[in-house]
Amino acid sequence: MTTPTPSPPTAPTRPVRVAATLIVLRDGASGMEVLMLRRAEKEADQNSGASVFPGGTLDAQDRALHALCNGMDDTAASLRLGIPENGLDYYAAAVRECFEEAGLLFAGDADGRLVELDEMAPQELIALRLAVEEGADALRKLCAERGWRLAVDRLAYFSHWLTPLGMPRRFDTRFFVALAPRRQSARPDGRETVEHMWLRPADAVDPARGLKLMNVQRRILLQLANFDTAEACMEYARGARDIPLIMPRIADGPGGRRPVNPGEPAYDELSRIDPEGLGHGRYELAAGLAMQLSPRVLRVTALCGDALVNSYFVGGDRNEWALIDGGQGDVAHEATLRASAPGPVRWNLALHGAPLPHGHRIDLGGCTLRVLRQPGQGEWLACFLLEEERTLFTGSGDPSSGLDADEFEWLAPANGFLRRY
Repeated sequence: MTTPTPSPPTAPTRPVRVAATLIVLRDGASGMEVLMLRRAEKEADQNSGASVFPGGTLDAQDRALHALCNGMDDTAASLRLGIPENGLDYYAAAVRECFEEAGLLFAGDADGRLVELDEMAPQELIALRLAVEEGADALRKLCAERGWRLAVDRLAYFSHWLTPLGMPRRFDTRFFVALAPRRQSARPDGRETVEHMWLRPADAVDPARGLKLMNVQRRILLQLANFDTAEACMEYARGARDIPLIMPRIADGPGGRRPVNPGEPAYDELSRIDPEGLGHGRYELAAGLAMQLSPRVLRVTALCGDALVNSYFVGGDRNEWALIDGGQGDVAHEATLRASAPGPVRWNLALHGAPLPHGHRIDLGGCTLRVLRQPGQGEWLACFLLEEERTLFTGSGDPSSGLDADEFEWLAPANGFLRRY
């Protein structure tokens, strides 16, 4: 039997750094392309050699760039990002990081005409980038000297990601999209980034391409693959409202520890049983797995015939347990349950064929199971509501056909993960 490894009760507090990333788009011969940069190989860097979009953490200098931003003020930027103030910092940081890492500068004159860096002498362009990379207020001074303004109005807010809890480094990152500026060529800086590629999003995520991609880059590329043209993507981003914060969860499984994204079957369960990101959840069920879903609920997964099924031990303060959907008749399943039982089983409850009447309550000592029958599916199909945790135990179907949705918050299906209703 596989049992979760005990974890400490709390996770260490990890600082969250705010960051901005600029996804640069253009139309190629075969469709929309996105600029990818390969990070330099560095020891002890979890993202070493990864292919990424230009971006990085916000800097103190970004706020000083507000006065040089064209077409958007801090009030409008903050409203767009859904924050009280200093939203323009993110736009300015995205422009600055793109110039530092990729050599593309979204800046121009007061009329919005972007600078054409390819027309500059190579040594002049190198000097500009080196000056900006020195930090402090170098970009502000550069723009002031040349009469340039940052073209933040060319950027459209696209996505918002937060690194999962439990990761050694965490970033709260706003992603923007923009059309590649004309007469500017991408040039990696040679230190942080060592190669650039213009790729169709579908090609970038193709395993045959062999790119090392972090979870967030892969997910965004898959989203970008839905757009045929760069302008179509820009139009979508300009019109999008209420962009949600996306925070994956960390879990273990056959392929090792990995992030689980919203929409994956295990995501809701991880949000409930591992809110601090300690890593003791699972992203794939397996025969013999016993998972403590709460102090009152233990789930046991077993092989019943050719299918994986879940059974649940539910108990309270008296150490008397109800077994829900014990799968009687399968010898291997019953053996797994006997080995996993947390205490004596007083009630053996079936989701199919339960004789208990609708509304009947079972006192487990400190918690209560209530019988609910699904209307329209016959008298033989029952659900069991753990009232104190608002958790409903049911078969694999959706219980929305007649049960009061206000009664419960979680659904524990017989052959899947716990999920929010």
